[in-house]
Amino acid sequence: MKVNIISKEQNALLKRKEVTFSVDHAQNGGTPSRVDVSKQLASLLKTKPELVYVKNMETKTGQMVAVGEANVYDSVEQGKLMEPKHIISRNVLTAKPEEEKAPEEVTEGQEEE
Repeated sequence: MKVNIISKEQNALLKRKEVTFSVDHAQNGGTPSRVDVSKQLASLLKTKPELVYVKNMETKTGQMVAVGEANVYDSVEQGKLMEPKHIISRNVLTAKPEEEKAPEEVTEGQEEE
């Protein structure tokens, strides 16, 4: 997955950068998740992933390139204040699920029930 920034504008009134980007996802197959794209954008813009909100991302039929828009805020509070709730819920960075614990092995002397 390769992310390219098409345009970047500073919006001083709303304390954010408005970014238009494209994602080449020929190696991955499907359109990447918003979380993956926000992490890539954060690394390109040298900021934290929590400050990046991907508004929309669309892959045109028959192409392996998605084009989208994102907002990068100066602070987490400003982002939560300005972005609609549905955009915030779509961009939540989820923690990796804990690995399932292997079933305990029966040791000698214990009976299996």
